[in-house]
Amino acid sequence: MTSRQKIPLQFLLGAMLFGAFALAALLSFVWVPHDVATLDIAARLAPPTSAHLLGTDHFGRDLLSMLMVGARTSIAVAVLAVGIGVLAGVPLGLWAAARRGSLIDEIIMRGNDLVFAFPSLVIAILITAVFGPSAVNAIIAIGIFNIPVFARVSRGAALSLWTREFILAARVAGKRAVRISAEHILPNIANVLIVQGTIQFSLGILAEAGLSYVGLGAQPPTPSWGRMLAEAQTMIYTAPRLAILPGLAIVLAVLGLNMMGDGLRDLLDPRLRRARK
Repeated sequence: MTSRQKIPLQFLLGAMLFGAFALAALLSFVWVPHDVATLDIAARLAPPTSAHLLGTDHFGRDLLSMLMVGARTSIAVAVLAVGIGVLAGVPLGLWAAARRGSLIDEIIMRGNDLVFAFPSLVIAILITAVFGPSAVNAIIAIGIFNIPVFARVSRGAALSLWTREFILAARVAGKRAVRISAEHILPNIANVLIVQGTIQFSLGILAEAGLSYVGLGAQPPTPSWGRMLAEAQTMIYTAPRLAILPGLAIVLAVLGLNMMGDGLRDLLDPRLRRARK
């Protein structure tokens, strides 16, 4: 990035929007207004007051505290799931690109197609049927679905580089495919992977919310935005804020990440930036 290159406005807005949730999630490790595991039936469905800035839920738990800890749960699940996709999918994609047209390439790509045939929700159902519902199993399910995504992206980006002159020079110098992939291919496709990682991060938050909504994600008493929505659906008319607040948190967090992804795409790809001017 040159000194004259400006950071896209949408990236800044997205970073500020998502950064607020990330800060709330980090803050929840050391402080929350009220203990989310403490039930106060006498204060159930209380309106916003100085003691409870966003009110309480049907168990008397502080909504602001629930949202803060729920942000921690959603972000942690999404980060770990994307990490699984990157650590497993990128090496597979680079290996397939290095062995393009071979049996290895075909096996990896057909394996990706097989995983794509089962959405993360179906994979989560299969995993929880064996091990039971939990946040860890949600991470595994979303992570497995992310593996073929990063494998395809890294393979497609790497294929366009294997015919470049600097790669041919490295091969003439006697470098092995593994070393070429690590030293020359991976640094040149890092921008593509960063943008894709941001997109998958936002999808991971949505997937975690969906799994928690159907009871396959984080289990009580750990708060989760998706389970907060599920618990609020029977009180949508009596206490609509119980559904509006976690739903709004999901929308804004995903919106912020998508804006960051679009901004990163413009920032890291000068051709797109010039085309939009």
